[in-house]
Amino acid sequence: MKPILFEFSFVKIYGYGLMIMIGILSALCLLSCRSKKEQYNEDNIWDMAILTIICGVIGGKVMYIITDIKEVLQNPSVLKDVGNGFVIYGAILGGILGIYIYSKKKNWDTLSVLDLLVPSLPLAQGFGRIGCFLAGCCYGKVTSLPIGVEFNNSLFAPANVSLIPTQIFSSIFDFMLALFLLWYDRRERKKGRVFSLYLIIYSVGRFLIEFLRGDPRGSVAIFSTSQFISLFVLIIGILLFNFEKIKKNTSK
Repeated sequence: MKPILFEFSFVKIYGYGLMIMIGILSALCLLSCRSKKEQYNEDNIWDMAILTIICGVIGGKVMYIITDIKEVLQNPSVLKDVGNGFVIYGAILGGILGIYIYSKKKNWDTLSVLDLLVPSLPLAQGFGRIGCFLAGCCYGKVTSLPIGVEFNNSLFAPANVSLIPTQIFSSIFDFMLALFLLWYDRRERKKGRVFSLYLIIYSVGRFLIEFLRGDPRGSVAIFSTSQFISLFVLIIGILLFNFEKIKKNTSK
């Protein structure tokens, strides 16, 4: 679509990078507002957010390398391109690790902190998927439907081919999920429920959207890599959501 949004002399503003930045800033603003209501120290929250972002970026890069390790072993020449990829599930896992480490350091309850932070995650993801649309990555399958979009100057999507705009579908889904979690958080006070609901809904949505994707992204048996991971995330989310019930039944 439009990988470079603006260009001033030698300065180029890339759509993907700009949307990522907007997503992060929006997520941080939402987290800051929510943390004040819960009476967390603002400086501590920002420190945790920075650690979470760093761990998320590292996690996303590491998982990308892991999922492509077979291709790298078969063809070492692709190693130079490995750093250009990013796996969102790796970023989520890395971010959770960062939150866990910081929560333990501050003697915070990890699940409560995850509940506090998690609505910011799909908000950031929503803007990130707009960035994907502008760059032309994470594109959908070929379609003859009127919703199809053609990418003419993308480094990723095939040119002049009508493709399903999976990026836009993902973006709308992420924004709706963020709104739902904010609504649900006002009604549910059981620890870990908001976070676990994110895991459940996001994994189901991601699993379904993957059927529409047309870009190369790895596979495990009949599933794409993300679908395979989604199955485990869904199970973890369901177990966490019902943790108290399971705990009561096992203690009888």
